[in-house]
Amino acid sequence: MSDYDLPEYNFALPDSLIASHPPENRGDSRLMVLARNGLVPPRDAMFCDLPSYLPKDALLVANNSRVLPARLRGKRESGGKVEFLLLSPLPLILKNAAASSRRGIFSQEAECLLRAGGKIRIGEIIEFGENFSVEVLAKGEYGMCWVKLSWRGNLEDIFANGEIPLPPYLRRKAENGDKTRYQTVYGSPEKTGSVAAPTAGLHFTEEMKNRLLGLGFGWTELTLYVGYGTFSPVRCQDIRKHAMHPEYVEISADCANTIRQAKADGRPIVAVGTTSMRAMEGVAQKTGEIGPWQDWLNIFIYPGKRFKVATGLLTNFHLPESTLLMLVSAFANRQYVLDAYAMAVERKYRFFSYGDAMLIS
Repeated sequence: MSDYDLPEYNFALPDSLIASHPPENRGDSRLMVLARNGLVPPRDAMFCDLPSYLPKDALLVANNSRVLPARLRGKRESGGKVEFLLLSPLPLILKNAAASSRRGIFSQEAECLLRAGGKIRIGEIIEFGENFSVEVLAKGEYGMCWVKLSWRGNLEDIFANGEIPLPPYLRRKAENGDKTRYQTVYGSPEKTGSVAAPTAGLHFTEEMKNRLLGLGFGWTELTLYVGYGTFSPVRCQDIRKHAMHPEYVEISADCANTIRQAKADGRPIVAVGTTSMRAMEGVAQKTGEIGPWQDWLNIFIYPGKRFKVATGLLTNFHLPESTLLMLVSAFANRQYVLDAYAMAVERKYRFFSYGDAMLIS
C-alpha cells in the first residue's frame, strides 16, 4: 500500500449521492469538519455553522474567477455538427486581440476540445455563425486541439450565447439555473474564463461573507482560471507520473501582501477550494514565498508535498482517483481522508460540484 498508487484513491460511491443539481437555496449544504492532525473524529455540521468551526482570526483566500459559457455548437464544411469547448482563458485571448485586428477581423490561437461524428482534420475550418470560426492547427490526445479563432465584433458577446460546461459526471445538459448557481456570488465579471467553477465557493452567500467579515475573519481574492486538468483523469498507476494541465494564475500585490501579513501575524490561512490552494502553493513553490503573480502554473499536489502557505482548506467531496482527492490527501492524512469519505457515504452526504462541503483545519 502506497500513497503513490492510483488504486489507493478509489472508493465506492453510489450514483444516488452524486449531486446533479444544487440545493434549493445557496448555502443550504452540509459541512463535515476534520482536524488536519487526524486526532479528532470528523464532525457533522451545516455550512451555516462555518464561522463556529473556522480557526480564530483566519484569513480566507478565495478564487474570484467565473465560469465562461465556453461550449459552442458549430458546423463543419461537410455540414456535420461539432461541439467546441474553449480551454484557453478568454481574458488572455482578449488581451492580445486588439493587436491582431485586421479590417475588423480578430484572430488568436487557443486550446480547445473538439467533438464531432467523424475524424477532425488539421486545416479544417469550423463555422459558428457568421462572426466566429475555428481553424484546426494541431491535434492532441483525448479531443484536445490547438486552433486559430477568427471573429468579428465582441467575442464576449459570442460566448454569452454559449452553454455552461457542466462537469461530465453530472450526466446532464446545462439548464438555465446553472448560469447563476454554477457561479460564486463573489466572482468578478472581468475574470470570466474558467471551464469549471471553484466549487467550494458555491456555498457562500453574500450574507455569509458579510457575517464572516463582521466576526473579524479576513477575506482576500486571487484568480485561477480553472482548466481542463480539473476533469482530466489520472491514467498512471504511479500518480507521480501524471502530467497536470497548466492553469493561468493572477495574484495581485494587495492579495499577496494580505497573505504575507497574515502569515507574519500568525493568523491561520484557509484556502477556499483546491484552486486557491493550487494558486498559493504553486507560487510559493516557484518563488519561495507568496508574492504577486501573473503567469501559468503547473502544480500537482499529492502526499509528500509540503505546504508553505495554507493552514486550512475548505473543499467539496471529490471524484475517486482524482488529482483533487490527492491534494486533499496531501493536506491531511490519506487514510484519515478516505475514512471520512466512507463516513460521508454512510451518512449520505452529497458529492462533487453541487455537493456538500468539508473543512480541514
